[in-house]
Amino acid sequence: MGLSLQHPWAFAFGLLGNIISFMTYLAPLPTFYRIYKNKSTEGFQSVPYVVALFSAMLWIYYALLKSDECLLITINSAGCVIETLYIMVYLAYAAKKARLFTAKILLLLNVGVFGLILLLTLLLSAGEKRVVLLGWVCVGFSVCVFVAPLSIIRQVVRTRSVEFMPFSLSLSLTVSAVVWFLYGLLIRDKYVALPNVLGFTFGVIQMGLYALYRNATPRLPAAKEVSDDEASVTDVIKVPEHVVTIAKLGTPAVELKHTEVSPMGSRLTGKSKQEEHPVVEEKSEVADTARNAV
Repeated sequence: MGLSLQHPWAFAFGLLGNIISFMTYLAPLPTFYRIYKNKSTEGFQSVPYVVALFSAMLWIYYALLKSDECLLITINSAGCVIETLYIMVYLAYAAKKARLFTAKILLLLNVGVFGLILLLTLLLSAGEKRVVLLGWVCVGFSVCVFVAPLSIIRQVVRTRSVEFMPFSLSLSLTVSAVVWFLYGLLIRDKYVALPNVLGFTFGVIQMGLYALYRNATPRLPAAKEVSDDEASVTDVIKVPEHVVTIAKLGTPAVELKHTEVSPMGSRLTGKSKQEEHPVVEEKSEVADTARNAV
């Protein structure tokens, strides 16, 4: 039905959806070029690419069962190839711990969970019921994928910074959701249309937050504020240290006395400071006399 000339609008939106989704698949290319150039994953996570591969595999299986969703097969086949290449590059340059974690996620999700879904749909249903069962599985997983950006939205609101939410990516995901929703609507496939309603909603929210916070002053992290407070307290404490250094010119008794009164003495006028010098000289003479007597 997707390629039938009897549904030109469905074909047009499906083709447009393929183009936009293909460009979205290529969006991480700069990241993986950086990984290849630096020979290190630099803390990047592999989970989004493993999940994207699982999603593409799931939609290919659904499209094959429906037998008339060629446009879904084309874009998700391309997605499988691209995401597999991303994961191979990641595994080549990741640290041992990250490589083992990625391998575990691949085995668990793309082999274990997908194999279980394949087995259950083949054993527990047949014909149209199998398509319905797999369709709802695809809807449920797509909803989970679309809900994932909630953590990014929370971070943007908390920090008042859109650094981790590029506008171009939010726009492309929103447009992609609209196009695939219209495609599913025109071919009367609710399993394709429904998840993209949620995708469009979150896309609009992300773009609204970008417009709201793109010129806002980012909030300082709590750790930064604490360090600033500690620095100011340190500055206050350091004041007597300079006084102590000056007081060491006298005897230990004079040093102790001047250390205790130095914070108040630093506020005296020039005249009062001059009056202190005879006292210090007198005490120094007394100390010298005591030493000579000994």
